[in-house]
Amino acid sequence: MQVETFHYDNRTVRNFGIATVVFGIVGMLVGLWIAFELAFPELNLGLKFTTFGRLRPLHTNAIIFAFVGNAIFAGVYYSLPRLLKTPMFSNLLSNLHFWGWQAIIAAAAITLPLGITTGKEYAELEWPIDIAITLVWVIFGINMFGTILKRRERHLYVAIWFYIATWAAIALLHIVNSMEMPVHLFKSYSMYAGVQDALVQWWYGHNAVAFFLTTPVLGLMYYFMPKAAGRPVFSYRLSILHFWTLVFLYIWAGPHHLLYTSLPSWAQSLGVVFSLMLIAPSWGGMINGLLTLRGAWDKVREDPILKFMVVAVTAYGMSTFEGPMLSLKSLNKVAHFTDWIVAHVHVGGLGWNGFLIFGMLYWMVPRLYKTKLFSVALANTHFWIGTLGIILYVIPMYWAGLTSGIMWTEFNELGMLKYPNFLEISTGLVPLYAMRGIGGLLYFTGAVLMVYNLAKTMASGTFLAREEASAPPMHADGHTGRTFWHRWIERRPIQMAIASLLLLGVGTGIELIPTFLVKSNVETIASVKPYTPLEVEGRDIYIREGCYNCHSQMVRPFRAETMRYKGEYSKAGEFVYDHPFQWGSKRTGPDLHRLGGKYPDSWHYNHMLDPTSMSDGSIMPPYPSLLTDDLDVSHLESKISALRSVGVPYPDGYEKKALADLNEQAAAITENLKKDNIQGAKPEKEIIALIAYLQRLGTDIRKSNQAVAAN
Repeated sequence: MQVETFHYDNRTVRNFGIATVVFGIVGMLVGLWIAFELAFPELNLGLKFTTFGRLRPLHTNAIIFAFVGNAIFAGVYYSLPRLLKTPMFSNLLSNLHFWGWQAIIAAAAITLPLGITTGKEYAELEWPIDIAITLVWVIFGINMFGTILKRRERHLYVAIWFYIATWAAIALLHIVNSMEMPVHLFKSYSMYAGVQDALVQWWYGHNAVAFFLTTPVLGLMYYFMPKAAGRPVFSYRLSILHFWTLVFLYIWAGPHHLLYTSLPSWAQSLGVVFSLMLIAPSWGGMINGLLTLRGAWDKVREDPILKFMVVAVTAYGMSTFEGPMLSLKSLNKVAHFTDWIVAHVHVGGLGWNGFLIFGMLYWMVPRLYKTKLFSVALANTHFWIGTLGIILYVIPMYWAGLTSGIMWTEFNELGMLKYPNFLEISTGLVPLYAMRGIGGLLYFTGAVLMVYNLAKTMASGTFLAREEASAPPMHADGHTGRTFWHRWIERRPIQMAIASLLLLGVGTGIELIPTFLVKSNVETIASVKPYTPLEVEGRDIYIREGCYNCHSQMVRPFRAETMRYKGEYSKAGEFVYDHPFQWGSKRTGPDLHRLGGKYPDSWHYNHMLDPTSMSDGSIMPPYPSLLTDDLDVSHLESKISALRSVGVPYPDGYEKKALADLNEQAAAITENLKKDNIQGAKPEKEIIALIAYLQRLGTDIRKSNQAVAAN
């Protein structure tokens, strides 16, 4: 039989692996910093670049796209050629992919602390970076599919199915969610508004977890766990069931992030139903992974790599059970907006993603450098420190979440809120935040030990840049007689990608299209008007500072919430001019949707200067720069035009009058401040615009009610 000789490119694998380690340390360090900021607010340092609101998106983007993203690419570039018995399609594309992705990460690291953000969770990067992501993703796709098409191994192994579905799904998610109207190079407005924007965002947000943090990592599990164990995958047919049901069901589950909100009830119900069904494929994957180790438990006790992978797969099972449970309305009512969700997310992030990546790196790096791991004992130490870190991280957050969720809704014997002061609840959680930080510090310490161990491993070996291999040309895969039906599509990667997209498109279309086309899904309220120019600028400041990271703007239809926030629950029609929506996902501070008119302008002025002066014990950082920085109105006309383009009904030509209206409203707010003995207030400062926006929140519905009462 003819045998062909070729080489695997290990340089790209090494580069992505080094980037994984570097950005993992950076992302974890930022996460550790902001975790302690909630316990010790002075760590905000009084700088506008280091507040929790600006650094939290930096942390999430660094972990999701820099740490996990680079690890995915390292694993794909290592496993894909070896599974297909061929080198990657193009070294040029591999290099463009690597450097393009690192450039995107660098751009995120620069822009997010500067407050350049779209204000949409996990999709904060502005439109030029979104375009760059699209281009790099296309490069990756060409390289991946080019490699698959010139393969020598006809059969596509299960890991490759997950790689294909990942590429197709992320392309769909990124393009749809990133539809935005540019204002200038660093600013855009979402094409969607209010309820529609919320639905698209959490369709994206939940499925970014599904198809960036789950499916490609499952592909890595299906390759590296059997390799590390020296055993085949437990069940081929279970992997088929796992793959196709996961691809079909996951895309529907996004609305479970929006239960008890202004989202139409039918969409909420769909999210709940499909979230519950997700338990089956998720646990099918977990069982397949764990049973792959059957008969190898003695090796697990000795091998730290397998220890990491066992805990990773177990954490995957735990988080994918908890997610569907949290989609039940009775449990969601208590858990949503609390630290319970933070715990849930970090079981997946620290346990599933982090530990599987650690195991992969410990297995892969010695093979790239033709040597043994420098210290197995140090890897075992990393495992136990990291495991303890996860436990000390999530238990305080579960405790904090359950505590606040119950206290928010607890009534006394007179039928009044037992804890009406939100600050009383949030300050009571500070010791738990400190404990969470200690858990994070342990996890980070373990990662630093890994860096040392891998660096010493690299130094002790010789890097194998081009690894020689040989295989016969593509041939029939050796099966005779009757073969399983699934082998037909396993030999047709393009058809598999198309089938994946079709399955993804079913849930996407059924959930999204009616919300855009059926007007009854979003009621209109006559008293709801577009924001004034000053309020537009103030809202942009609110988004820039990342206030949505700690505050929601969604009063749920609960008696406890309408009493606490002294107003009606939020209506869909109130958000029709919100580009983007600002419902938030975590309440470290109180909900703000009924904030307008609750306090005088001077309260907001002093609160931003020093939150503790208005709320004793507040853990919110001060924003003194808002009082000294001039409001930049140079793009006001472009903002009004862009908002009109996405559906906000500003009159034609209004952008020419907008500045005069802005100055008039700013002067009125400044006069109010001077009446309250704040003589240093100036109409051209950013604080004035922010006050205008905060005083507008939730007031339109009052006008509607007043009109009804008058009639």
